[in-house]
Amino acid sequence: MSSDNQTPEGGPEAGGPPEQLALIRESVRKAKAPRAKPRTWRGASLAKELPVARIVVNKGVLHLDRYFDYAVPEELDEAAQPGVRVRVRFGAGSGKVRDGRREGGRLIDGFLVERLASSDYTGPLAALADVVSPEPVLSPELLALARAVADRYAGSLADVLQLAIPPRSARAESRPSPAPLPPPPAPEPGSWTRYERGPAFLESLARGGAPRAVWNALPGPSWAEELARAVAATLASGRGALVVVPDGRAVARVDAALTAALGEGRHAVLTAEAGPEKRYGQWLAVRRGAVRAVVGTRAAMFAPVRDLGLVAIWDDGDGSHSEPHAPQPHARDVLLLRAAHDRCGFLLGSLSCTVEAAQLVESGWAGPLVAGREQVRAAAPRVRTVGDEQLARDEAARAARLPSLAWAAVRDGLRTGPVLVQVPRRGYVPRLACERCRTPARCRHCAGPLEAPEQQELRCGWCGRGAPDWHCVACGSVRLRAQVVGARRTAEELGRAFPAVPVRTSGRDHVLDTVPGRPALVVSTPGAEPVAEGGYAAALLLDGWAMVSRPDLRAGEEALRRWIDAASLVRGQGEGGTVVVVAEPTLRPVQALVRWDPVGHAQRELAERAELGFPPVSRMASVAGPVDTVLGFLASTPLPPDAEILGPVPLPVVRPGGTSRPGDPPPGEPWERALVRVPPGTGAALAASLKQAQASRSTRGPATTPIRIRVDPPDIG
Repeated sequence: MSSDNQTPEGGPEAGGPPEQLALIRESVRKAKAPRAKPRTWRGASLAKELPVARIVVNKGVLHLDRYFDYAVPEELDEAAQPGVRVRVRFGAGSGKVRDGRREGGRLIDGFLVERLASSDYTGPLAALADVVSPEPVLSPELLALARAVADRYAGSLADVLQLAIPPRSARAESRPSPAPLPPPPAPEPGSWTRYERGPAFLESLARGGAPRAVWNALPGPSWAEELARAVAATLASGRGALVVVPDGRAVARVDAALTAALGEGRHAVLTAEAGPEKRYGQWLAVRRGAVRAVVGTRAAMFAPVRDLGLVAIWDDGDGSHSEPHAPQPHARDVLLLRAAHDRCGFLLGSLSCTVEAAQLVESGWAGPLVAGREQVRAAAPRVRTVGDEQLARDEAARAARLPSLAWAAVRDGLRTGPVLVQVPRRGYVPRLACERCRTPARCRHCAGPLEAPEQQELRCGWCGRGAPDWHCVACGSVRLRAQVVGARRTAEELGRAFPAVPVRTSGRDHVLDTVPGRPALVVSTPGAEPVAEGGYAAALLLDGWAMVSRPDLRAGEEALRRWIDAASLVRGQGEGGTVVVVAEPTLRPVQALVRWDPVGHAQRELAERAELGFPPVSRMASVAGPVDTVLGFLASTPLPPDAEILGPVPLPVVRPGGTSRPGDPPPGEPWERALVRVPPGTGAALAASLKQAQASRSTRGPATTPIRIRVDPPDIG
């Protein structure tokens, strides 16, 4: 009702007393103009300046891995800034156009990349549905990094952004971040003086330099404190630092070391265990510049640290650094990209040494950061070996599964402290080796592991070629034996052998972080070893064959890494620390453990990889799926001219209801896998061709037979 149509005051048609009419008039005057519905913003005017928003939509489909343009309504002009989260309508057909704008489609999330004055798309544009939050979470630097990671791993930008930006928490977003603290003073070198170039490395970081180093850390718990000093030196220069470690236990150690070195409020911890709200709050504090230092697990590799001065990764050989979700990047490679793009310092540290780390040093991209042999001998425990011949002559080994040497080491160690017993994880797939000398049986063509499924003829597990005339390259024997599969009932057997000593276990179901320094037997699987107060008095590394003989290119490297990680928890030689490894003494990883020379082992492994043409000297991708699909895909994909295809070979069938890893075939389905190998410098072309072919397949719809591609697979055996 308008005021012009009112009846005389007090008339029979009056809506009520004068007070009510006055209230109605006031409400009409205060009413706002009708607003367009946010679903399509039908009839709403567009932003006067930069009316086009370029959006990356949350669709991980490869053929949609590009930007999409949307119109910006005037009411969203202020909030629709680059980097914010938005909601858009996606999937509307070209026929759904009203008043020059596309309508319909399904609401999905996305990120606003940039604002433009016009679009290169000539058709009608749909309007932004909404701005989820005015908080800019996607910076140009993070966008460039995500694009580089997606291209390297033949993945989509949307998938990488899902890994890089944590889910939104409105409550965390509404809280202000603390004010940034001034840079701390440069730290003293401390235990870095044990390394030949350690003090110079810290000094370069404190001066604002960008040193790059591969750090072979000495045994013991000091590595966390040394990482904290490197971070403190970087913060002293006014820049930020990022540290990525494999698991929550390592995060806790570095977190405590950073708090001791820097005090409270100078660093953030990014882990999934913190919960969505706390993790997002910490992430926002980093993005807003409130804190300049970050420590976390693999998701922290994308942390938006401002003025990045140092990226560091600890124990890059740990499988936890490999992301299981598409496009499955490795934290080491992401940090290498960040170091190159941001021109910042780089530190790869480990008690052991991977082949990739050795390649960084050999290429000259990074320098070695190692201690002298005197320092190594003082810090490392004494290592002794027990081989097949000793086991065959040892009555104690046959009776109680413990060789006499190991028995004596346990007995002596329990007098002064706890003893660690490392047992290989259950479930290793048995492969074949020489019966006489236990040299692993390898293919002559590609050096892959030989197998005899269901007692059939010998064939290669990588390229599928037969090997009917195999003989051992080391001793000439033609007889084979199955490798050791694992240890059983170790804790029970040790408990019976030492009935007066408590036995504690640490494994996948229950992982101990620390144990007291009192005498006890601690049985652990690789990677779950707890830290003992004051260090272990001794350690037993049982069933070494189960680790050395794994059907994988990295078997020796991984076995040495696991052994060194466990042995580094033992007291040094000067304090009587002893390690006994049950494995053939002549094997290269065992010799490297005895000499405590992981760097030399990695250098020799790298030389062999170069001779065989395997990663990291070459680039490689795996293509898995039903055999006909794999063959058809490879035949129709324009691979680089120098690409070589190995296989395909059958993959183990996953039992329905059983456990499976990311990338495994669907339960019960027989899949095969082919490896595509290219020489150095052709990796980008290989990734681009595989991505283009996979994008072409995805346009055919969900009914297409699935095929899985992984660039730079961590294991190929």
